[in-house]
Amino acid sequence: MASSAAIEAYDNLAIGLRGEDGVEITPEGLLVHGTLFAFLQDDDLVVELTPARASDLVHRGVAARFVVDGHPTREWVRVSNLQLWPELAGEAHEFVGEPPVGGQS
Repeated sequence: MASSAAIEAYDNLAIGLRGEDGVEITPEGLLVHGTLFAFLQDDDLVVELTPARASDLVHRGVAARFVVDGHPTREWVRVSNLQLWPELAGEAHEFVGEPPVGGQS
């Protein structure tokens, strides 16, 4: 169960992203063009980033790998520092929301 501080920070984050292109706020989390890019779990924001960025954050102790069925993921990380949530949610939104390279050529 998330603390009131985490819920408030997540709600503020969601409100800030609501006007961004293609962003939806759902009970599952934040979606861009129908794809999940961030959600709240307990007191952490979980975001999908490039594998290199996720590894960097984990290596520096800023984030922890998000674990699914006992296995850590390459792109998804958990971030507990509320101050970093807007920056990392923005990165996740950009990463997940980018159109595939060469998709129209």
